[in-house]
Amino acid sequence: MEVMNDDLAALGARIDRTNELLERMLAEVAKTPSTHAIFVDAGYLYAAVGRLIAGTEDRRAFDLDAEGLIDALIDKARTIFADSRLLRVYWYDGARRRIHTAEQQVIAELPDVKVRLGNLNANNQQKGVDSLIRTDLESLARHRAISDAALLGGDEDLVSAVEAAQGYGARVHLWGIEAPEGRNQAEPLLWEVDSQRTFDLEFFKPYVSRRTAAAFETAGGARPSREDVRFVGAQIAARWLASRGREAMVELFPGHPYLPGSVDQDLLVEAEELLQYSLRGQADLRRSLRDGFWDHLQSQY
Repeated sequence: MEVMNDDLAALGARIDRTNELLERMLAEVAKTPSTHAIFVDAGYLYAAVGRLIAGTEDRRAFDLDAEGLIDALIDKARTIFADSRLLRVYWYDGARRRIHTAEQQVIAELPDVKVRLGNLNANNQQKGVDSLIRTDLESLARHRAISDAALLGGDEDLVSAVEAAQGYGARVHLWGIEAPEGRNQAEPLLWEVDSQRTFDLEFFKPYVSRRTAAAFETAGGARPSREDVRFVGAQIAARWLASRGREAMVELFPGHPYLPGSVDQDLLVEAEELLQYSLRGQADLRRSLRDGFWDHLQSQY
């Protein structure tokens, strides 16, 4: 009987130690801030917004302001995942021999953006992109680098990527693009994710324009220099500050280098009016515009 009591006491002690360790682990998890990442299947993005706005999937028929759109997606994620921090944006696209195009290089140079390239075959079809998404989703979830993943895509092949991430405890939220008719996302993918939302035409309009109908660019209009655009950004910032005051300015600083979507859109429209030149699809000039805006605000702080 005494031996049995000793065994029970030892077992009880081990249980107490295990419970203590679990409590410590849970306490550490509770202190760890949530982290989210955005995964963009560029093939789906270009095809869906092209059909929605330009009526074609041919990338040559329209310009996409990728930098402005990425900022808008980051801003949207900041609203949805209010108590979470952004890890980065992953941008998946295809390229021949996996060599960056000029546009992809510009995107790769953006802050908090990682470009991952699959191959592009003779028919301009992406190959290997879905496996890249799965690898990243699974790895980040396994290492607890993210708690939430916003996935902008629609291919049924992404189901395995979603399942892999969920298996390690991450929540996957599917983001989609409004379809002119029917659906542009596979039903099995919609069934598998933790949540789903669709962005409409109005969300994408500021970032997509037909190449045959530039709003402000005249036939002989010269492309402004980055310094010219930066100066215009500073001019607009001075007007913005005069009309809204220092309190509104201070509210912007926590989001640096990103601007809220509404402010960024107003900045773009006003700049195009001053320059008489379309900045849609001009990622380097858009960056200079924002730099000029921020430079002026920071000089007044």
